[in-house]
Amino acid sequence: MKEVTSGDVLSLCKRRGYIYPAYEIYGGIAGLYDYGPLGTVLKENIVALWRRIYALQEGFVEIDGDNIGPEAVFKASGHVDSFADLSVTCKACGESYRADHLVQGLHPNPDSLSAAELQRLLRENDVRCPCNGELADVEEFNLMFKTRIGPGGGRIGYLRPETAQSIFVNYPNLYRYCREKLPFGCIQVGRGFRNEISPRQGVIRLREFNMMEAELFVDPEDKTWPRYEGIKGKQVRLVPNVTGEEVETTYGEAVEKGTIGNQTLAYFMWVTFDFLTSVGIDPVRLRFRQHLSTEMAHYAADCWDAEVLLSLGWTEVVGIADRGCWDLSRHMEHSKADLTAFKRYDEPQDVVRDAIRPKFGALGPRFKGAAGDIKKQLEGMDASAVHDGKVTVKVDGQDLELDGEYFEVVQVQEKETGVRVVPHVIEPSHGLDRILYACLEHAYGEKEDGYLTLGLKPLVAPIKVGVFPLMAKDGMEVVAQALDLALREEGIATYYDDSGSIGRRYARMDEAGTPWCVTVDYDTLEQGDVTIRDRDTAEQVRVSADDVVAFVKERLKRKLSP
Repeated sequence: MKEVTSGDVLSLCKRRGYIYPAYEIYGGIAGLYDYGPLGTVLKENIVALWRRIYALQEGFVEIDGDNIGPEAVFKASGHVDSFADLSVTCKACGESYRADHLVQGLHPNPDSLSAAELQRLLRENDVRCPCNGELADVEEFNLMFKTRIGPGGGRIGYLRPETAQSIFVNYPNLYRYCREKLPFGCIQVGRGFRNEISPRQGVIRLREFNMMEAELFVDPEDKTWPRYEGIKGKQVRLVPNVTGEEVETTYGEAVEKGTIGNQTLAYFMWVTFDFLTSVGIDPVRLRFRQHLSTEMAHYAADCWDAEVLLSLGWTEVVGIADRGCWDLSRHMEHSKADLTAFKRYDEPQDVVRDAIRPKFGALGPRFKGAAGDIKKQLEGMDASAVHDGKVTVKVDGQDLELDGEYFEVVQVQEKETGVRVVPHVIEPSHGLDRILYACLEHAYGEKEDGYLTLGLKPLVAPIKVGVFPLMAKDGMEVVAQALDLALREEGIATYYDDSGSIGRRYARMDEAGTPWCVTVDYDTLEQGDVTIRDRDTAEQVRVSADDVVAFVKERLKRKLSP
């Protein structure tokens, strides 16, 4: 059997209604694809399982944020200044390429190279455009889609390059909703937009894509996890950035050795593995690779990619990052909002601290009606606000420096019931389109007779059961239609087909990824039982027609992990 290619998979996807090139009648646009009838259902089934794991099993809440945001949000997040790829343009034909893609095979990890290093590699190896044209210098290209919000020029805005920022800017609301306790998690499913330089890998690199992101807010001093004990003995394949070599170990050993930074990160790497294998990723072709320091995102303290082996090579489908306090700290700095959490002590503690005490006798005569407001500002500061013997306050909207004539620093003893901290964030970020494609490629197979089959997991397969009358006569079609309706009424997706030979109908369902086919025949009319055929084994069993719904529902069950 020949090796499967992405072209083989996408050809089947188009034929069977999974994935279509977008705007194809106008020639299409690179990096844009539409989901067909079966692809749409497959996508929603994957999302449903992901939600079940994160919302029901792990207890995360969910929001649905806007696709567009003001520039201030993305300035704070670092995307305006740092979210760029390195591009190179052909001087002859004007085509642009990602510079790291042009040096594949010339370096073990081109994505980790700087602009200068890529430039040198391109020049030393005389890399040229496919048209044989000379390439211009490597330059940064910001990937965000820029727009205007409102008429008359409006405010600068961007289509979001990730869904995470909606969660971060809603932190105060979420913190209150979750009863002001850490840890708590929030998930979001939605679209992201990145103006990719040269998307040429089908649905692997898109300009408009689907994401499933989870943000877990944790105590910065406590990254243990209560459910970690249950998974620490499980095996995992890792590629640490220290060696770059694949090793097989356990989550517990990796945490003890410091390979994985903390229990929480390790636990959600396991949750990622559990989810991916549940939707149909082959565990033998799944590993976690740690980012090199040179490729780490600007917000990440540590990051592991769940990589899947595809015909295109090892491909990232999920990133599990320890974002530290980057996001909340940046949004606090830029918005001046309080994005902290109150960490309560077991017992109140006596503390001595340096505080600012206003000298009202000096403030009153000088500032008159504004003196009361200045007094409140000073009382709300601590000694860290004093620089070179002066503090800055606001008077009539203007900054004003006050020296020691108007305040003094004194020691005060207080009882503290807790301390405010900026939570750290653990983020498993799932690329839905890549996961869906990986499921399709790993499910793709060819039988000895040349027929193609998609061995999709029953949980995510768009059609669960094909229902066939042997022939559409003698009452067989009546029984088959009643059985089809009974399955649908229980929420089980079916496909009723009474045309062509049974063999051809089986083949159509196999190619569409349908796990079971039920055939109503003459014996059904006499004895009340039907044939159920299994897609993967081609085995057939006789089951009472009344038991078909229970048969299928039992095989679609998936218990939540303890």
